[in-house]
Formats: sequence, structure tokens, C-alpha cells
Amino acid sequence: MKMMNKGINILKLTVVFVAFFMAACNTGSKKSGETTKTDANTISDDSLLNLVQYRTFQYFWDGAEPNSGMASERFHVDGDYPQNDKHIVTIGGSGFGLMAILVGVERGFISREEAYQRFQKIVGFLETADRFHGAWPHWLDGETGKVKPFSKYDDGGDLVETAFLVQGLLAVKQYFKDGNEAERHLVGKIDRLWREVEWDWYTKGGENILYWHWSPNHGWKMDFAVTGYNECMIMYILAASSPTHPVDPDVYHKGWAMNGDIVVENTTFGHTLTLKHHVDPQKGGPLFWAHYSWLGLDPRGLSDRYANYWDNNVAHTLINRQHCVNNPNNYKGYGENCWGLTSSYTVPGAAAYVRGQTNEKPSPGNSDQTDYAGHRPSFDLGVIAPTAALSSMPYAPDKVMPVIRHFYEDLGDKIWGPYGFYDAFSEEYEWYPRRYLAIDQGPIPVMIENYRTGLLWDLFMQDEDVQKGLEKLDFEINK
Repeated sequence: MKMMNKGINILKLTVVFVAFFMAACNTGSKKSGETTKTDANTISDDSLLNLVQYRTFQYFWDGAEPNSGMASERFHVDGDYPQNDKHIVTIGGSGFGLMAILVGVERGFISREEAYQRFQKIVGFLETADRFHGAWPHWLDGETGKVKPFSKYDDGGDLVETAFLVQGLLAVKQYFKDGNEAERHLVGKIDRLWREVEWDWYTKGGENILYWHWSPNHGWKMDFAVTGYNECMIMYILAASSPTHPVDPDVYHKGWAMNGDIVVENTTFGHTLTLKHHVDPQKGGPLFWAHYSWLGLDPRGLSDRYANYWDNNVAHTLINRQHCVNNPNNYKGYGENCWGLTSSYTVPGAAAYVRGQTNEKPSPGNSDQTDYAGHRPSFDLGVIAPTAALSSMPYAPDKVMPVIRHFYEDLGDKIWGPYGFYDAFSEEYEWYPRRYLAIDQGPIPVMIENYRTGLLWDLFMQDEDVQKGLEKLDFEINK
């Protein structure tokens, strides 16, 4: 791993802070609702990417839950937390945050030593926090390390969230593996956590499929057997890669790939999906399906008997974009510079209105009130989530960069806040909530960095266990 020298880090950090200062000056002098259009000729693409990465990284740095160092599930600028959950941390979002912190080191936002100290805190918290056959729950109380139930029966291990966390931990392990004695000690602690995840337990007694949840109070009550294609591919890769609790290749081929039924050939807008997206085989699921498993797992040239994963992710991205460009519902704001449908906060009442359950069109105005929905072309509520396009940067950079500029220059402080772009917005409903979700912020700096340098892809793919797992499943890598 080539590390940036100190001079380069200082230079990059200087560029970021200059851009940050300019942006702060411009937005600070404006009234609420005005934009940063005057910045159009004063910030380069490179500096704008630095700025977006810096602000979003801060969600996981300054915005972290203080006791654990983990990623807060959500951050609301207005301080209103209807479920009193400001101290609740997210396992998957924290995995993304680990990778975002590595971006912060490489971009010169923080020092290597500062990152090491934060990772020490996080790993120490994870070692003593609730686990269930080695798997963490979806949510933890950041102050106590005790499980916070995600739902009535979801109060135990969450293997998908655990996979997102482990993906980040393995990237950190690779980053520090050749470091000083203290860093290598941290690597050893991460390796133990990785080895303690009982992936095979989650086959429910040896079935050829992985189950999402297990609870000591409710057993397999959730009964969620995970089949492709969705955001969960990384879970199967890691389960096959485990050096201590691996699953058999049949679990991947018969479970995830459904005995080959995962394969389709659906062409929409001239782009072909070759994997069956459960919610919409023609136009694909929410765009986070092309992000979460792929923050570390490198899709470039990656293929198996079912698909070329780069091609499939590119097609998924471009279909989602073209739907917004075509804009069949005539939503205000949609177009070539404003697209991206994924799971995020949403306009209260919009889902019921679109489904025809009510004739009353939502009118939230600038309200900070939110619901949550899995936006996608087949379930389009008029809500754009910045993470959808921004985290797709590697797949379609020439289509994403104009979106970043439009968001920053034209929409400005309507959607731009202390930790980068807010989670979601709707010009149709004049709805601009000042709220963030960790799972949506995390992929932004990571995938932008993968586009720029391949940092996280290179780190994760260097892991020897991962390499053996991919070989075990007959993957090919042809870059």
C-alpha cells in the first residue's frame, strides 16, 4: 500500500480547507434557502470532490457517538429525535464509517495516529458489546454496548449488518498490518473479531442458505432466508472466506444464487441487468444495492458463473438514472443533473398518496418530518437521495459529476449541511429535511475514493482470507 507523503497530505488538506472556507463564506452570508451559485467559477472538480469527501467524513469523525466512537444511526440538525435514539449506533453504518476514516487519513483530513486511536476505541467497544454467535445486532446502545432491538423479534444477531461491519474491519486490518507494534496489536484484535463470527451458525442447522437474523429470545422467528440479488452479496463472500466458521460453496450457489435462477437478461433503456433484482427484475432495486457490498469488494473485472459484476452495477446505475431523466411522473427537479433513487428518508404520506391509499397530496413544505422508503424506479415517490448518484461515481463519473455540481451550486444550502448533503429531498413537495443517516453518508466518501484511487477496493481485496473465499466460489478477476 503506497502511503501519501506528509507534504502531499498537507497540500491536499490545504486545498480542502480553502474550498471549505470559501463555501462557508458564501453560504454563511446568504439567507436560508439561497444557494452557492457564486461558487461555480471558484472551485475545481477535484476541490469539490475533496470538499464533499471532507464534509461527509466528518459525520463519522466529529459526529461519532462519543463513548463508542461508532457511527450514530442518525443525526438531526434540529436536535429532534422522536425515538430518543441519538445515542444509538449502527453496525453496518459503522463499517462504512471505518472505511471513511481511512479515506480521511489518505486525504490528509486526520493523521494516521488519530485514526489509530479512534479505531482502538471502536474495536474495544465491539469486543465487549453484545454479540450473538459472533454476530452483532443491527443497533447497539453506544453508551452501554447492549442491543437495541430493531423490531419486535429482531433483538439478536444481524448477519447482514455484521458483514458490512466486517468489510470495514478487514480494510482497517490491511491498512495497519505492516505498521508499528501498537498498530499490529490492533490488527490482531480485529482478526480475532473476524474469526469469532459464526457464519455457519446462520445456516440454521446446515441448510444451503444463510439467514439474516437469530435471536436468543425468539430463535429463528424472523425466518429471513437471504437470496440474491440485493445488497447482501458481501455476506455470502465473507461467509465463504471465514478461516474458522466457513460455509460450503453450495450455500452460495444453491442459496444466494438460487440454483442459478439469479440469472436473467432484462434490457431497459438500452442497459441490461443480468441478475434478478427481487423487487423489480426489469429496472432494478434501490441504488444502494450497487454500493453496500461493493465498498470493499472490487467489481472491476469480477465475474463468476452468474454475472460480470461491474457490467451489472453499471447497468443498474444507468437504468436508475434514465428513469429519472425520462421522469414519467413529471416530478419537479428531475433530470440529467438531478437523479438517484435509493432507500432513504422520505416525504411523510408520499407512499400512501402514490399507492392511491389517499387522495390528499402531501404538503410538508420545509418540514423536518420524515418517513422512510425504498425508492426505486418502480416505486418513485419524487424523492432524490444524494447518496444514490454520488456513491455511483465509479460506475458513471461523467454522469455523476454534474449532479454534484448541481446539488452544491444550484440547490446549495437547501440540501448542504455540516456533514455534506442531507439524506434526501424533494423539489416536488418543497421538502428539505436537515437530517442524515449513517448508512447513506458512509458510501459517499468511500465510493468517491474508489473512483479516484481504488483505495478501499485495493485494501479489501488484498486480504488473503477474502482471496481464498473468492477462489473457493470460482470467481474470476480480470482487470
